[in-house]
Amino acid sequence: MKIALLGNPNTGKSSVFNMLTGLRQQVGNFPGVTVDKKFGIFNLSNEDHTLIDFPGTYSIYPRSKDEQVVYDVLKNEQHPDYPELAIVVADESNLERNLFLFTQVYDLQIPVILVLNMADLAKKNGKSINIPALEEAFPGAKIIETTARVGMGKERLLQAIQSISKEKHSERFYANARICDLDDSKGQETEATERYGLINEILKCVQTTSSTKTEQTSNKLDRILVHPIFGYLIFGAVLMIIFQFIFAFAAYPMDFIDGVFADFSAWLSQELPTGLFSDLISQGIVPGIGGVLVFIPQIALLFFFIALLEESGYLARVVFIMDRIMRPLGLNGKSVVPLLSSVACAIPGVMATRTISDWKERMITILVAPLMSCSARIPVYTLLIALVIPKATVLGFLNLQGLVLFGLYTLGLVAALLIAALLKLLIKTREKGFLLLELPSYKSPRWGNVGITVWEKVRVFVWDAGKVILAISIILWAMATFGPGDRMEKAALNAENHAKELKLSQNETDRFVASAKLENSYIGIMGKGLEPVIKPLGYDWKIGISLITSFAAREVFVGSLATIYAVQEDGGENKRLIDRMRSEKRADGKPVYSLASGASLMVFYVFAMQCMATLAVVKRETKSWKWPLIQMGFMGTMAYLGAFITYLILS
Repeated sequence: MKIALLGNPNTGKSSVFNMLTGLRQQVGNFPGVTVDKKFGIFNLSNEDHTLIDFPGTYSIYPRSKDEQVVYDVLKNEQHPDYPELAIVVADESNLERNLFLFTQVYDLQIPVILVLNMADLAKKNGKSINIPALEEAFPGAKIIETTARVGMGKERLLQAIQSISKEKHSERFYANARICDLDDSKGQETEATERYGLINEILKCVQTTSSTKTEQTSNKLDRILVHPIFGYLIFGAVLMIIFQFIFAFAAYPMDFIDGVFADFSAWLSQELPTGLFSDLISQGIVPGIGGVLVFIPQIALLFFFIALLEESGYLARVVFIMDRIMRPLGLNGKSVVPLLSSVACAIPGVMATRTISDWKERMITILVAPLMSCSARIPVYTLLIALVIPKATVLGFLNLQGLVLFGLYTLGLVAALLIAALLKLLIKTREKGFLLLELPSYKSPRWGNVGITVWEKVRVFVWDAGKVILAISIILWAMATFGPGDRMEKAALNAENHAKELKLSQNETDRFVASAKLENSYIGIMGKGLEPVIKPLGYDWKIGISLITSFAAREVFVGSLATIYAVQEDGGENKRLIDRMRSEKRADGKPVYSLASGASLMVFYVFAMQCMATLAVVKRETKSWKWPLIQMGFMGTMAYLGAFITYLILS
């Protein structure tokens, strides 16, 4: 069957989805729109069923583009995603609001299962539901209790799916049920009023509430965590701890992975027969794959902590407290979700702005979202930090490298807020936005759900970013291996003669010749042409090549350098990428990667709009090339000027 998973936000819908599908999950798009469609497969009695996780909504009538998907699918039985069965997930401790959506779906006469989730929380709050009595009110529907976070109720849910009839039930809850036109606000208002009246009458009969403690733990915690002063201090401390952990624990597996690929590349160079094919493998493909896999530890750790914050309920508090900062800058709390999403990737961040109804607020959020440091920048940041920032502690316990990473994320956030404030003055509108947010109760993280989230994010990084990095690594290898005419051969001959005059050793001669050939390859000629533009920033032509290729995706910067330096070794001693970069010298003998040039590069990548996919999504969301071009222009200017000023100050 094709099964729809529906429900209000914060009802544990994702937990139900994870409980049923486990790791058999994929993300696509709903037909005809750019809204993400999360779907998974689960097997029941040797039959595979497809479970589609729809965007969270309080009603089938949409208030955003994401919620529009629910309306478009359910009103059209010919839609390719129209379900044969609907599972509506409800928060058992807040049934009045949750039953509103359920009754709407029930009245569409789709076979339906009502999942009363968070049963443990409802009991803690002194609430209990008479399920047989509730089922009597909805003939044909199955109603079960679950606590999906811990897997409780899975078997009952599977049995309900197996036993439910695929035939539409003939009953209706609301006699006048119909799907109103979206512009029929009067009809929707009348329906809502009458539905809630009927729901309240039912709840009087099926729901009992006993006395509970006068103050719940969540309320006590919120007095501190959403405090107008302590809330920000705690959030800052949480971020600091996350970045400290990323550097303290990710360094060991990263060094191991980097060393394995360096040794493997050296072994291939020695064992494979000499020729272009072996060079392609040892200097192009292997360094390219290594440039992807080496950053898995950091990305896994970052998403591990983000999943913990989301699972615990703290992330919703962050959205709430940040609303106070956003509002004076022309944004509101709804802008926080896209900005936080952009820390993972700017593409879903830009797409998440569909929940913002105000045009001005949505446009400002789209324009500043890419300034938030995304996970694609982590490989660049961590490589450069490890290269130019010493392994030291501040105040005896704070990791200096972790502090710098925290500073880069903070710089991106501050820049986004300042640009938003400027755009607020430039874009005029009379509309005012508002924040409507439900704070979920605090819960202990469920490690299975955290693991699924980390696995999904790492898999997306390896396959999506990895394909781009590997493809560009191969192209770079080809451009670094070949050149126009006999230019590379002449450069190699001149370098050999010059090496003899300088009385260099064989290893030094090989490196000298390889460097001369690289400068006269196609990639070298391109880099040399760019060098005058980037020289004021402290960069050489090899860095320039990596800047160009990283417009495909920011993390390609690392893979490009790995390929360029691997080609430059030309069969000599294969070293880790960071060791190669440390040994790079300018013509005057000074290191290429100094504190000044390294910090300049970090600042450049904080501001630069180097992601073609994000530009394409901005164009799609704004329906014009005007805004992405403006975005690329002001971010490029900020990147160049910021990098230039940083280099001047630190030189």
